[in-house]
Amino acid sequence: MRKSFLTAEWRKLLIFNYTIDREILKKYIPKGTELDLFEGKCYVSLIGFLFLNTRLLGFKIPYHSNFEEVNLRFYVKYFEKNEWKRGAVFIKELVPKAALSFVANTVYNEHYETVKMGHSWKIDEQQLNIQYRFKFSEKMHSLQAIAENRLIEIPIGSEAEFITEHYWGYTKYSEKKTFEYGVTHPRWEMYPIISSDVKLDFENVYGDDFSILNQLEPISAFLVEGSNITVEKKRTISIH
Repeated sequence: MRKSFLTAEWRKLLIFNYTIDREILKKYIPKGTELDLFEGKCYVSLIGFLFLNTRLLGFKIPYHSNFEEVNLRFYVKYFEKNEWKRGAVFIKELVPKAALSFVANTVYNEHYETVKMGHSWKIDEQQLNIQYRFKFSEKMHSLQAIAENRLIEIPIGSEAEFITEHYWGYTKYSEKKTFEYGVTHPRWEMYPIISSDVKLDFENVYGDDFSILNQLEPISAFLVEGSNITVEKKRTISIH
């Protein structure tokens, strides 16, 4: 039986969504893929969540099982065997452990950086107050939301479904090669959000290309419960 590269739980995913000019993303699109739009709009998502019970090739790595991640991603699709495979491309992923960055960047050619991070989950019978925070270039940044403590289904055909139902990762390795890997998880549920807030300098963290996000308000925010997940081994797509 083939082992997944990584198994874990992704929990309490706090997702802020923005629409931007698709030209901003043009140079980041992996060869062979194209932008995946929702109702003609180009989305990027800022996501904070917690990794729990993480195992690499079935092995638990001491002190690297539970940790935060914050990432900025956008959405692409790849046509193969008469169907579209819908995936995500990561601009940058922040984690608090250097070994995590080393493995992800070396094996998957991803864009991980190691920073000081923390989180706060305050949960009672009525509400959840979820926060993820990190320090980057001596500045503190945070994502936070208050939500009702009840799970609801993600409606079929909704914006939330578009954001959460991408089961592939694509990485631009070169101008002619793209890495592809599968991500598996069941269909998720979410909590109704009461209020949310982003305190983040996008230019500082993600560079000049994304400075426009400092001037924009998120068009939506979701708090998703998450589940067990797997990240499968990569393959290389060669485009000539």
